[in-house]
Amino acid sequence: MAIDVPTQTDESETAPPRGSIWSALRPLVLRVHFYAGLLIAPLLLVAATSGLLYSLSFQAEKILYSDELTVPVGDRAVPLSAQVDAARKVRPDGTVTAVWPSYEDGATTRVLMTTPDVEEGRSLAVFVDPYTADVRGELTSYGSSGALPLRTWLDELHRDLHLGDLGRNYSEMAASWLWVVALGGLLLWLGRRRTAKRALFVPERGVKGRRRTLSWHGSVGLWAVTGLVLLSATGLTWSRYAGENIGAVQDQLGGATPTVSATLEGGAHDGHGSGQTGAHQGADVGVDKALAAARAAGIDGKLSVVLPAEGSGYIVKETDTTFPVHLDSVAVDPKDGKVIDELRFADYPLLAKLTRFGIDAHTGVFLGLANQLALAALALALILLILWGYRMWWLRRPTKDRKLSAGRAIPRGAWRKVPITMLLPLAAVTAAIGWFVPMLGISLLVFLVADLAFAGVRRARARA
Repeated sequence: MAIDVPTQTDESETAPPRGSIWSALRPLVLRVHFYAGLLIAPLLLVAATSGLLYSLSFQAEKILYSDELTVPVGDRAVPLSAQVDAARKVRPDGTVTAVWPSYEDGATTRVLMTTPDVEEGRSLAVFVDPYTADVRGELTSYGSSGALPLRTWLDELHRDLHLGDLGRNYSEMAASWLWVVALGGLLLWLGRRRTAKRALFVPERGVKGRRRTLSWHGSVGLWAVTGLVLLSATGLTWSRYAGENIGAVQDQLGGATPTVSATLEGGAHDGHGSGQTGAHQGADVGVDKALAAARAAGIDGKLSVVLPAEGSGYIVKETDTTFPVHLDSVAVDPKDGKVIDELRFADYPLLAKLTRFGIDAHTGVFLGLANQLALAALALALILLILWGYRMWWLRRPTKDRKLSAGRAIPRGAWRKVPITMLLPLAAVTAAIGWFVPMLGISLLVFLVADLAFAGVRRARARA
């Protein structure tokens, strides 16, 4: 994202008072913002574009998969066990792992299975009419939100460009720098001297060229900066490298997300984890009675019923992430239908709650449609900020009649203007952040080495 780069015609308007702290820091912030925006902006543009498409995919799925998701409202629903049996009949090669009962009039029941033709980490969702037990279709489902093929494809494009672990480096790099570029741009925009405060929030009228572009870039960035920083922070929570550090700190502070225990007496596995090795053997009250027991314990609304595995019981959990959230869960003994453990969202540690809210907001499920529209607006704003930034860089090229010339860079040596009493703490904080957010630290180090190399080459040429 390019930046507020002063020219000879507007230096008097933008320069801060001499001798102030900001006057010492501004050239350094300006240089970091310029190079970070120039070099990281392509990654941010990809992330913003794919994020925009992802935010629109929720509503698109409702239209594209309407036959599977909705049915005419009937008079009475058949037992949930009958709906599961109907799914088993059409896919006898599958193993039912969970059921999402119809949660509103006209919505289908989703029976999730593992099958030989569905890759690990995903499920085959068989959609069943809750009133007739007729199968409406089947689609691949992914994640706790039940993303269907369209949203799953766009989510993977946004996360790793369909390149697996290698591609995750792109999204982590973008998230690592987004908050730096956004906050740097905010400081530069607030630090400008202007005659009217209105120009801080609204683009100026009657100006042209680079100043007009800068006015739009700055004012839109001011409105978007909070959302962009939150997107960066929440995106880093499940990134590959920074995410591990964030998780470790969260665990140390006692903010790990708790889980309900479905382990039966004498059992070897926890049904909430990945240790399930086979289907439950022995007495089983059935999914209908397990669901009834959970509802008697106050678990209701939009639900997921995880079927028992070897050594574990049923897990019935609420999955309504719209505010106020309903994420309580219980474990039910398949032998007698009694609740053996329960977990209320109100009992989550504060950090676990905030993490849950942040991730759900980033993925567009926290506030439903309003959340998705906000994500789309932020993604569109970021795209425009990047394009405006590159346009400003282009308009600053030294010789406009040379079509291939580039915009001028910020002069070197900006750090020399920062007092040593401020520079040393700033360097220490930067090093700590670079260690905690490795993709930021490594790329910043690469920028510095490349910058020093270019400076050495220029000095050698000047001597020659």
